Amino acid sequence: MTEPSTAGRDSRAVSKFVEGFAAQLVEAGMQRMAARVFAALLASDSGAMTSAELGDQLRVSPAAVSGAVRYLAQVHMVSREREPGSRRERYRVHSDQWYEAVTSRDAVLTRWEQSLREGVDSLGAGTPAGERLAETLAFFEYLDGELVQLMARWREHRDRTFGKG
Repeated sequence: MTEPSTAGRDSRAVSKFVEGFAAQLVEAGMQRMAARVFAALLASDSGAMTSAELGDQLRVSPAAVSGAVRYLAQVHMVSREREPGSRRERYRVHSDQWYEAVTSRDAVLTRWEQSLREGVDSLGAGTPAGERLAETLAFFEYLDGELVQLMARWREHRDRTFGKG
């Protein structure tokens, strides 16, 4: 099964992009199958595919696709939707997937900051380890504050560049 909107494309070129971009995502720390599924969705015109379509394109089992989609949904990089009148799910990547993925990290940063505060208290602020944790905490607090401003600037830039908003 091939997504109809990609019919006029060179399937080898699409595959080369998908595998190449997926390899870069893996290098950055993403799970391999999740990276391949995400790249395949990103490269599709509709931005959405079924498990069977992904399995056919990537030559993997439905179980492999399912596990990858579960991870990608947890990190807000894809969403699931039902096909009208069907029980089949389609997996969709949205144009704002990077924004969603980055902003969902806010909760992670908050938990890390709390743990680091506890670590500084436990180890003592004046100890070498406590000082190292305090500097790490300061970095995450700074990053947290900058992300809010950065995401607001991104939305403005996106709206100007792509006419969204």
